[in-house]
Amino acid sequence: QVQLVESGGGSVQAGGSLRLSCAASGYTAGSRYMGWFRQAPGKEREGVTAIYVGGSSTYYADSVKGRFTISQDNAKNTVYLQMNSLRPEDTAMYYCAATSRWVSSPFNAYEYNYWGQGTQVTVSS
Repeated sequence: QVQLVESGGGSVQAGGSLRLSCAASGYTAGSRYMGWFRQAPGKEREGVTAIYVGGSSTYYADSVKGRFTISQDNAKNTVYLQMNSLRPEDTAMYYCAATSRWVSSPFNAYEYNYWGQGTQVTVSS
């Protein structure tokens, strides 16, 4: 079992920045990928970014490329999401996820078997 705890959400104005953290505990050695997903009210959960825990491969949705950066600190079992140039459309609940599987798509939520409780990000115009 892997437990994930997100932190760092909040409210910012458009153009601002936030950094989210996802601290993993439990059997973290079994995680192959960790990702960030978001879900806005009335919308489906969408993949934002993901990272291959065993290496350096990263993946980004087109909507966040060049603005968001995912990184990991393996010593702390923590994954970070640096979000710059935030837009009102980035407003959502952000979830950290982990999977022990070899995924065919890092943005497929069904590939992930561990989820955090979510942290709210609100961007005002």
